Amino acid sequence: MSAEGGTKAIVAALAANLGIAVAKGVAFVFTGSSSMLAESIHSVADSGNQGLLLLGRKRSERERSPRHPFGYGRERFFYAFVVAVVLFTVGSAFSLYEGVHKVLDPHEVESPGWAFGVLVIAIVLEGFSFRTAIKESNQLRAGRSWVQFVRRAKAPELPVVLLEDLGALVGLVLALLGVTMAVVTGDGVWDGVGTVCIGALLGIIAVILAIETKSLLIGEGADAEQETRIIEALESVDQVDRVIHIRTEYVGPEEMLIAAKIAVFHDDTAAEVARGIDAAEARIRAEFPEARLIYLEPALDEADHRPAVPAEDSEGATPA
Repeated sequence: MSAEGGTKAIVAALAANLGIAVAKGVAFVFTGSSSMLAESIHSVADSGNQGLLLLGRKRSERERSPRHPFGYGRERFFYAFVVAVVLFTVGSAFSLYEGVHKVLDPHEVESPGWAFGVLVIAIVLEGFSFRTAIKESNQLRAGRSWVQFVRRAKAPELPVVLLEDLGALVGLVLALLGVTMAVVTGDGVWDGVGTVCIGALLGIIAVILAIETKSLLIGEGADAEQETRIIEALESVDQVDRVIHIRTEYVGPEEMLIAAKIAVFHDDTAAEVARGIDAAEARIRAEFPEARLIYLEPALDEADHRPAVPAEDSEGATPA
């Protein structure tokens, strides 16, 4: 569901941004508005970003190789990080530069009707894309807040598209306000102010995306609730005494690695331990389908089975 939903949201955003980029570019030619130029570049950058997300998804589906024994799932994390970099350098930096230039050297907005018409159409199209991203995200959100969803989601595509679409909608409103104020007051400085605000907004979104995708690139493990459920699944097997320690990591959006050292009982045979490990793996996979790589190390828990020491011995006294 997450793969199909993510692809659907990306395609919807790509189609909307391509149409919007062309419309904004035409409006800039007729109006000379820096806000329209910034928004046009923003839409071009967003279109490229959606292309990168689709490329990352495609490349992540390659088979494992001797050089990459855990597969290529992290390709999706990498391309999502590239999206954040592109959004910052192309979208934010260019908008800030153009906005400051327009504030220092303002020009009157020509043919404002073009700008108003294109901005309204763009808001409608971006609203459609944003609605699609929200609908697909709600299937995976599981009651979490939107902030928690963006921070905890392991598949980066939906959070990226959500933040991009949100930024695009807010940016369009800022552009509309900037052009309106420039037309009403006859002062082109307002157009530049709107452009600077768009650049700052894109910069904030780019930083948020970079922080979240960097965390995925470095390697995120299961959250506390998931880890607790994994331990409970392991300890529910008869041959497992307890979990000594456990490590988890997402090596791809839908692929989790689990490595655990488990204490087994002294009297169990090797065959019984092997059956217990197989049963433990089956129970984990039944609850966590994404747990495709599971490594369990059996060990004797000497701390729990060491002969008891008499109280007087432990205090240094000589037994009678």
